[in-house]
Amino acid sequence: MKKENILIWGLVALFAALMSIPFLIPHTGILALFGLVPLLCMERIADAYGKKRIWIYHYTAFVLWNAITTFWVCNATVGGGLFAIFANALQMSLVFGLFRLSKKKFSGVLPYIFLMVSWIAWERFYFDAEISWPWLVLGNSFARTTWAIQWYEFTGSPGGSLWIWLCNLGLFGLMTALSDGSWFTFNWKAKTAALTGYAAILIAPFIISSSIGKEYKDAMEAKETLPVIILQPNIDPYNKFQAMTQEQQDAILLAQASKALADRKADSTAGPLLLLGPETFTSPVIPGQYERSRTWRRLTSFLKDYPGVNLLFGASTYDYIQSEKAPSHTARDLGDNVWLESHNSALIVDGTARTEIFHKSKLVVAVEKTPYPAIFCKIDDMLGGVMGRCVGQDEISLLNVKGTDGQTVPIGCAVCYESVYGEYCTDYIRKGARALAVITNDAWWGNTPGYRQHLSYSSLRAIETRRAIARCANTGISAIISPSGEINQPTPWWEPAVIKGNIPLRDDVTFYVAHGDITGRICTFLFLLLLAALGVQLITRK
Repeated sequence: MKKENILIWGLVALFAALMSIPFLIPHTGILALFGLVPLLCMERIADAYGKKRIWIYHYTAFVLWNAITTFWVCNATVGGGLFAIFANALQMSLVFGLFRLSKKKFSGVLPYIFLMVSWIAWERFYFDAEISWPWLVLGNSFARTTWAIQWYEFTGSPGGSLWIWLCNLGLFGLMTALSDGSWFTFNWKAKTAALTGYAAILIAPFIISSSIGKEYKDAMEAKETLPVIILQPNIDPYNKFQAMTQEQQDAILLAQASKALADRKADSTAGPLLLLGPETFTSPVIPGQYERSRTWRRLTSFLKDYPGVNLLFGASTYDYIQSEKAPSHTARDLGDNVWLESHNSALIVDGTARTEIFHKSKLVVAVEKTPYPAIFCKIDDMLGGVMGRCVGQDEISLLNVKGTDGQTVPIGCAVCYESVYGEYCTDYIRKGARALAVITNDAWWGNTPGYRQHLSYSSLRAIETRRAIARCANTGISAIISPSGEINQPTPWWEPAVIKGNIPLRDDVTFYVAHGDITGRICTFLFLLLLAALGVQLITRK
């Protein structure tokens, strides 16, 4: 193999390693500030040697990055996992290919600015796309290095993506200037400005984060708190129906609750307490006809002995619709003019049988959701109905934790995958949530980095919204997360566990909550301007 080929492939491998480590090893987010440089160097060197089909190199680089960090998806679905790896890498590669096209028409640093803003515009698009997989948003690299990103309360994770690009492009620019000799033509003022500018971009966010972090050092200590008990029943989802009945599963959860509530007096003026169970704990539940569910009757009967205790848990819920024609593309035909629509829901109940419900909106493609249902539901029918067809809410709503003393605490509950979507979660706060809950079931992925990555994204949501989060995962990791993103009382993996604690209640609104993803909007605007300019160049200068 030629030396240049060894160098090129070595840079591909180095890029994949540097960008994967922050998602796999805690406190290594700083590597992302340099991790894109090998990819940029690879492209420059391949160009210098006149290599053809350079897309092979950058597509391979993105495939490796996706595979190393998200291979665990294959544990739940091999086909879905492979599709996520190769399709996500393809989109990344298309963005990079557009950058390479721009180099033919733009000069100087403009193609690299175009690469940065187009990447962030693509990330923003991904948050709202019909087929969405924003797991590897660059700003998520710091999900396990939260001490460095307390300023996400202003920009959210998209601001982290911008920071990572600026640091990488700054370093690459200095390296390029040294390698082509142009650095030595700069006067001392230009050299000082270049070095000072790069140092400021690299270091300033750490200083700002440290300053902001001091304000939230004691964030868990507040005047108003909500007592929470998190139940981790540890029920294997692959054997959920074969190994035990729903009654046995109910018994496990209630045994944990009974023990945890042993010191809770039957006080008629008790304040609210949140008892938290995992996602999709029971099935089936019919909204508006809750009493038909044995689990619902058993849970509400249990809670009669504990005034002020509210149990929030996940359930598969179903609407049965009488209609001669299909009421929607997603409805399944049960025959006799009866149609079924399904939901992945969160319910909150208490001893008075009061019940509130929220339907998960950010659904996992194929597993829970059929994308572009007008087209693919027909195909799915021909295949025998292999894809999920859950229906979510049109907009976010809150769930209320109520005490018998008259106090009501509104909270937002993100169901599993929803906790990956930062701007989506800010809607909970805008509607008045004083704290957040996350209920999930990460057991499908097995003992892999997947459940740890998912946990870390809740830290990002805590920083962005400055709300404490009570997180319940069926098999772990459950935890209480502070408004500074600190993970408290993490439970072990694949063991039954119970957490007891208090979460602070807050009413403040962060800049990110108030104004949303300004970084993404600005980058999208710049991308469209530069794309239009590129289009003009391609049309007029052939």
